[in-house]
Amino acid sequence: MLDKRGCGVLLHPTSLPGPGGIGTLGTDARRFIDVLAAMGMTYWQVLPLTPPACGNSPYSAFSAFAGNPLLIDLDQISADGDLPSVTYNDSASTASVNFEAVSRHKIKLLKKAGTAFLANDSSQRKHDFWDFCNTTPWLHNYALFMALKHRYRGRPWNKWPLETALLTPEKYEKWSVELGAEIGIHKYIQWQFFKQWREVRTYAARNGVSIIGDIPIFVGYDSADVWSHRDLFLLDTKGNPTAVAGVPPDYFSSTGQLWGNPLYDWEAMKTQGYAWWIERFRAMFETFDVVRIDHFRGFEAAWHVPAGETTAVNGTWVTAPGTSLFDTLYAALGTLPVIAEDLGIITPEVIALRDRYKFPGMKIVQFAFDSGPSNAYLPHNHEKNSVVYTGTHDNDTTAGWYASLSNAQRARVNYYVGSGSADAVSAIVRTVLMSVANTTIIPFQDLLHAGSEARMNIPGTAYDNWGWRFTWEMLVNDLVGSVRDQVECYGRCV
Repeated sequence: MLDKRGCGVLLHPTSLPGPGGIGTLGTDARRFIDVLAAMGMTYWQVLPLTPPACGNSPYSAFSAFAGNPLLIDLDQISADGDLPSVTYNDSASTASVNFEAVSRHKIKLLKKAGTAFLANDSSQRKHDFWDFCNTTPWLHNYALFMALKHRYRGRPWNKWPLETALLTPEKYEKWSVELGAEIGIHKYIQWQFFKQWREVRTYAARNGVSIIGDIPIFVGYDSADVWSHRDLFLLDTKGNPTAVAGVPPDYFSSTGQLWGNPLYDWEAMKTQGYAWWIERFRAMFETFDVVRIDHFRGFEAAWHVPAGETTAVNGTWVTAPGTSLFDTLYAALGTLPVIAEDLGIITPEVIALRDRYKFPGMKIVQFAFDSGPSNAYLPHNHEKNSVVYTGTHDNDTTAGWYASLSNAQRARVNYYVGSGSADAVSAIVRTVLMSVANTTIIPFQDLLHAGSEARMNIPGTAYDNWGWRFTWEMLVNDLVGSVRDQVECYGRCV
């Protein structure tokens, strides 16, 4: 996989059309797969499917393993008999997700469904549920964490009573019994998510579409992972981070990006044989066909910012295990179908780590025009073992980016791609498809020629991101056919 010419689309499932105010794993997901197959696409790339925490970002989640309950299709829950027929308020189906309103309504219904399911002792589906519980090693920690978070009114775990925040085995058993009913409901919700996701992935495979997932290198501080594995992170005796993750000043921000994620205690992880990472990658490869590692360079060295800093400027690079970790992963899991997100400040050591395992890197065409003809992101400099994008979830849409350029910059882009301003987006997409790179991924917004209103994320901003949705009416009559013609023309058709 990724070793022959192919093409895919980047679209997070929350951006799908449909009722209920957010995209789901229901009928519209299958219709989208039909569209991809008709276009001749090989891949559907999604952002992390984990339950978002701060700012609704899928890159800051309550768990590195769990699925996002908001993506669950309630119609399938109703068809299972766990809910009455669901009536949707059409006014909720807007062009942007209202995460607070959707969450408030949907989680209430999912908990109601879980209660109904768990009360039915004779259901054959109960066997499948218990099998999922018994074979999913991260599940109980996550369900207990979420039950405790509800008990403490959503506060982060370091604001819980000390005996619960810094949990002992005795308290773990106590809370597991006392909160058993709610823990069961959270397990039910995860069972439903992964059952629905498996069905979507199976449908995609039947239509010749493989799914590329996304694994953020870091995890959220207020997560089941950090709370239940405090020994694996750089925390003080009270559970507070001693340093947090980010990146130094770069293309996106003059003060860097202060992500705030806790950093790994790599020595402790090595002592445990990198067991947590083996489990994490195993779970990802059970969920996706290919995994994009966000911030791959963090496996060679990470930017450590002292806790309490307000920007990422005053950080330092600290070496990470690199080959030691990946050699262990290969020994445990075999072949790793991985895309290495190698953007930003990349050193020869990072390149060597990427190339040692033959991981394809990334090329972003929006980055190609800010220097001369030797710019590595210009298509004539691409390499076969790479994945080329017009832009990613962190970029403006190509139409929005192009509109933001100066007249001189637009003239340079037009000259390179052989277009005028009126058809610049089409020409840029066509140029990407022509690249020698084996794999091309195009954000769906760019196929729709959507402007900046369709941007998913502005790095460094905490709110008003991740909410964009499309409608089926945006697919003009000739879009599917014209895209397929280009995909076939440049040898990328399935």
